[in-house]
Parts: sequence; structure tokens; C-alpha cells
Amino acid sequence: MTDHTSPLSARVTAHAQLPVPEHADVARWRAATPADIDAIWELEKATGRADHPNYVVEREEVGEAFNFSFVDVDSDTLVGLDADGRMVAHGLVVLQPGQQTLVKSTLGGGVLPEMRGRGIGRELLNWQVARARQQLATSDQLLPGWIGASCDERAPQNGRLYERAGLLCTRYFLSLDRMLADPIRDVEPADGIRVAGYTPELSAAVHAARDVAFMDHWSSQPIPDESWNAYVTGPSFVDDLSFVALGTDPDGSEHVVGFVMSSVNEEDWAAAGYRSSYIGLVGVLSGWRGRHIAQALLAAQLAASRAAGHERATLDVDSASPTGALGLYTGMGFFATNRELAYVLEF
Repeated sequence: MTDHTSPLSARVTAHAQLPVPEHADVARWRAATPADIDAIWELEKATGRADHPNYVVEREEVGEAFNFSFVDVDSDTLVGLDADGRMVAHGLVVLQPGQQTLVKSTLGGGVLPEMRGRGIGRELLNWQVARARQQLATSDQLLPGWIGASCDERAPQNGRLYERAGLLCTRYFLSLDRMLADPIRDVEPADGIRVAGYTPELSAAVHAARDVAFMDHWSSQPIPDESWNAYVTGPSFVDDLSFVALGTDPDGSEHVVGFVMSSVNEEDWAAAGYRSSYIGLVGVLSGWRGRHIAQALLAAQLAASRAAGHERATLDVDSASPTGALGLYTGMGFFATNRELAYVLEF
């Protein structure tokens, strides 16, 4: 069992200087710059077509790394260019903020599919793990320290790569779809609770409710304001497909006790073969669970998505969620399509 009685800085060994990757097919390794955003996005789309063909990474998601205060672009990014200057690999290592119960460095990136199987991924991952160790070693927290990564089950080669680097598959997340042509039953929450459409004025209240509601979710930590604001003001977030549950207090005032937040990325439609919305967040405060709040929120989202002309609603869920979320979703007509595997190296 990992000892958490000493600070992470004493538990994690890290090199003062990062290893410089070497590979015959990569002429130059360097930190990324904002000028690389489009090239990284194209690389992400290429890897996505091979690894998870039903959804497409958004350009705005790629660009966020260059704007967040908790990302040191010069130290936390790496790109590999071939002799012609083409980007063939990129890596990102983010020390996640909001460290209440966990200190976590998350790995992202990939290698151009036609360049795989040559060892470029191993060089990139070695650098990423070394950088993640550096990040964790700066922390004096008496908390678990994780290096985390994930991959779609349709890309098992990525999982094997993580395992060779010492990361273990510790959790499964299911991708679920709901056919909107099927009947959507009306669900009324318990007395004293009403469902309303999300508005930007509710952003701070929903953010606060999310951070509280998700603290019993695996590895979840509070979301910093800058990440939350980027999410709810991003081009794919859709107010009209997002809803809140308002609970009435004894003094007659209302506050947010549940939420469903949704987005639409039309680039997904061609890749997946159907029009859809994506339910990114569903949550209910623990003291308000068991009152049909989540079902009512989901019913509102499904009806709104169908009215918008979508054929499916999709979401992802922790297969071992202690809240019983998987049973909730299958009870609302969702079915599993594939899995995302989470890998962790713990200190």
C-alpha cells in the first residue's frame, strides 16, 4: 500500500533535467508554441480516426493548453518534427489544479498513425513520465500522487505502451448512447424541486454544485474557474440543451441542487454517422439524491435534443460509480457502445 504520511516531494524521484528523446525518424523535438495549434489539431484528428472514430477533438480544446495559467507550455509540451518539418508526435503533461484529495499529472498526445510501431511513442512517453515525475516532486502535499492517462479500448496498443511504462489499468469508463426516436417518458422530481433551463447567470452556482456533487466520484477534484469558464463559454457548449434542478429551502429561497450540461460538436456527426448531442456533466448534490432529479434532468435534455433534430444523445460514465449512475442511465434507455480505459501510476 502506498504511504501517504510523507509529502509527495519525498516520495517521488525525478531527474533535474528531462531526457531528450532520440529517434531516427524525428529530426527535431521542441516545446510547442501557439503557432502549432493547427498542426496539433490535425495530428489529433488523424489519431482520432484510428483510435476513436466516433468523435473528433475540437480545435478549441487543443488551444486551451496555451491559455491556462496552470500549464507551463515551455516545460509541459513536446512536439516531434520529421526532416520535412511535419509534426509526427506531440505530448502534453498537465499538473491538475484543485488538489483536495489527489495530486495528479495527466498525460495527453499521440503519434501520427502511419508513424506508429517504430518506437516514437516510447520515446515520447518516457519524456512525459519524466516530466510528470518532476511535477509531482514539486508538491509537499500529504496526498496520493498519480500519473494518469487513458485510451479507447479500440486502441489497445496505447494501453500496452502505458503498461510498459508502469501505469496500470485501474478503471473503465463506458460510452453510452440513447436513441432519441425511442419514447422519452416525462419525469417529475419530488415536491419542492423544479427543473429549469440553464442560463449564463447560473454558471457560478452550477460550478459550485458540480464541485460538491463530484467529490465522491473517482479521482475528481474541483475545477478551476478558468477551466469552467472555458467550458461553458466554448463554441460547442449549448445552453438550450443544458438544465438545472432548483431546490426550495425552508425559507422559500432556491438553489441549484442538480444539473445536466451538454454540448454539440457537428464534426462528430460525420465521423459517427448520426447527429447527436453530448452530455458532459450530470450531477445531483448528495443530500438531494433519490428524488428523481437526475431522471427529470435527463428527460428534459433528451426531449430538447430530439427537438433540435438529433438522433442520439451520448455520454460517458464510470462503470464502477458509487452513485449508481450506470443503472440510472440504462434505466433511461442508454446502452453501452465502447469503453475508455484509465491507467494510473500511483505514488
